[in-house]
Amino acid sequence: MDMKSWKVLLVDDEDEFVQTLAERLEMRGIDAAWASDCATALELVHKERFDIALLDVKLPSMNGLELKRLIEADCPWMKFIFVTGHGSEEDFNACSAESGRDFYLIKPVQIEVLVQKLNEVFAGAGEQP
Repeated sequence: MDMKSWKVLLVDDEDEFVQTLAERLEMRGIDAAWASDCATALELVHKERFDIALLDVKLPSMNGLELKRLIEADCPWMKFIFVTGHGSEEDFNACSAESGRDFYLIKPVQIEVLVQKLNEVFAGAGEQP
């Protein structure tokens, strides 16, 4: 799948961080939407088809792993990358069990590293339905 055809959902409670990340992905030709809370993220997932979600591990109403499970129930094709500013070993182990150890990023996320991780996720996933 060509990088320019990806649709990425970014979910993080830090508005400025997630909005800036979405804009930087858009500048690279990647279609990105963002949400700063779980309810909005779930609404977006029900309205649009996304290929991948970047989820903050620590969100106010539920954690990123719980949100992943809710999204995955409706969208089993989606892939996930987790991001956190609180890189604890417990978070790392939980996210690694869910998505593989390579798909866990520590804030601040450099855009080049994120694009590389997106490429790795899609390379490992093969073509999407």
